[in-house]
Amino acid sequence: MLAPIRAEAPLHHGPAAVRLYSRIREDIRARIVSGAWQPHDRLPSESELMGLYGVSRITVRQALSDLQKERVIFKVAGKGSFVSPTKPFQELGRLQGFAEAMGALGHDTYNRVLAVSTVPATEEVAQRLLLTAGEPVTEIRRVRHVGAQPVSLDLTWLPLVLGQRVAREDLAVRDIFGILEADCATPLGHADLVMDAQLADDEQAALLDVERGSPLLHIERLTHGADGRPLDYEHLYCRADNFQYRLRLQRNATFR
Repeated sequence: MLAPIRAEAPLHHGPAAVRLYSRIREDIRARIVSGAWQPHDRLPSESELMGLYGVSRITVRQALSDLQKERVIFKVAGKGSFVSPTKPFQELGRLQGFAEAMGALGHDTYNRVLAVSTVPATEEVAQRLLLTAGEPVTEIRRVRHVGAQPVSLDLTWLPLVLGQRVAREDLAVRDIFGILEADCATPLGHADLVMDAQLADDEQAALLDVERGSPLLHIERLTHGADGRPLDYEHLYCRADNFQYRLRLQRNATFR
């Protein structure tokens, strides 16, 4: 049974009303995150929520509208509101390939390979891979898909000898990480990541099927081999609406 959230004063369209529908919205969200309501479960009707929370219909609708805009729930005309399917996600706390991570969660993936080419290393790429600027490197451009939906644009650079070996494999279905370890006898060690938010430019928007200016999560990742050598430098541009990266952080008890 949902615990009602009672208003202490009559509802109005000022700050108190905003706080009230925000509390209802976050309470519903918490129940979904906790698993009390599963994907595709039907939420209580607006009338039921009004009674459970002791609020007006406009307050319930505002809370539900916010959750719908965030794609936490979806509405079916004449049937009510339902919990949206969980977004595919990848844990950042473990170094693993995209297909490897998605396969473990039961998702089908494929890669649209845009280009595999030999290009001169830019200053940035050369610095990350400990090469000389202008030295040939392998550049791989792919759009990663979960099911039919594009979720990220991945730009990858590898030292030429290693990159030429990787380029001979089926990049439409295989992870570069898996190829490096299984086919190139190059075990991976660790990766350094930098993350920020960017707005999709024309090319990114077209490739990821979003509007120009849509928010993207940008990840710069430099992966090292077990011996510490930099092997794989990437820029990943990820849609924010249909894919998540997750990370668990633990507090070290030795820190003061």
